[in-house]
Amino acid sequence: MNEQTNTQLIRQAYEAFGRGDVQAVLGMLTDDVEWYTPGPAEIPYAGKRRGRDGAAEFFRLLGEADETLAFEPREFFANGDKVVVLGSFQGRARSTGKMIEQDWVQVFTVRNGKIAAFREFYDSAAIAAAYRHESAASH
Repeated sequence: MNEQTNTQLIRQAYEAFGRGDVQAVLGMLTDDVEWYTPGPAEIPYAGKRRGRDGAAEFFRLLGEADETLAFEPREFFANGDKVVVLGSFQGRARSTGKMIEQDWVQVFTVRNGKIAAFREFYDSAAIAAAYRHESAASH
């Protein structure tokens, strides 16, 4: 597969995600896809997952945790089997009501026309803070 084809696959995955069609995204993954979003346990969807079931769990937890107001992939860079995307996210942590605004980098590895790996980079400390419930100071 060439870089243009790989980039088109990733664009199609974002379009499906934007429509809320997670099943279409899952259909674009290899059976053994590696899915990784970093962060502490406070971030409900953080962690390493494997396979379509693991990716499906990520999307389920993400949907339960965040109310998405804006999700925008902005720039696409391809090199060999890698597609790197720069973008931004704006949303709200459902559990606390706190706003989340983040720029992110997502790196995809494509194998035989399917997404074989996903890795995200973002300010996980800021995201974790949005999920943290403030405890009232006791005097």
